[in-house]
Amino acid sequence: MPLKSGAVCRLCRHIGGKLFLKGERCSTPKCAIERRRRSTRGRAAGRGRRSTLSEWGVRLREKQKAKYIYGVLERQFRRYFEEALKRPGVTGQYLLQLLERRLDNVVYRLNFGDSRRQGRQLVGHGHVVVNGRKVNLPSYSVRVGDVVGWKEGSKGRDFFKVRTEGIPSRPVPSWLTLDSEAMAGRVIGLPQVADLDMELDTNMIVEFYSR
Repeated sequence: MPLKSGAVCRLCRHIGGKLFLKGERCSTPKCAIERRRRSTRGRAAGRGRRSTLSEWGVRLREKQKAKYIYGVLERQFRRYFEEALKRPGVTGQYLLQLLERRLDNVVYRLNFGDSRRQGRQLVGHGHVVVNGRKVNLPSYSVRVGDVVGWKEGSKGRDFFKVRTEGIPSRPVPSWLTLDSEAMAGRVIGLPQVADLDMELDTNMIVEFYSR
């Protein structure tokens, strides 16, 4: 179930840093984290000091951070971990690949949406096609060779015209290619840790579930 609009800023405050869940808004003075920093500036040193997290707490926070970034609930996140655990090789690396290969994330990474949340809405509303066929399941996992684009009927919409202006506004990761004229992207490889757009320690997540 997608998060309500008013809840995403509380997630950033809970983690204690920006998760960029609202896209470009998070880089402006309107960001709730920035407003909070301005409102607390100048307060007496030591006031509201937070207690130090335990090792378990640090790992829990990293797991929660990953869940919030990709917009998945605990049960689904646990399924991703269990699937990654069955694969040979590095569990954290495969967990990352499962999360990054979600269609809503791919739509965001191709600059079709300003955030993963907006990417999830575009997919859910039927504006996205994979290999020419409409897919409205945000958790759909893309594969190498897949082409992700817009449904023809959506290209006449005003929001599509807005999305085509100045694209790409963010770097496209190395495992994807973007044809900005055709507004289509291709999966050319598998995601790597170096492709992450945020700091995320997958080893801590593995240690959390393996405790």
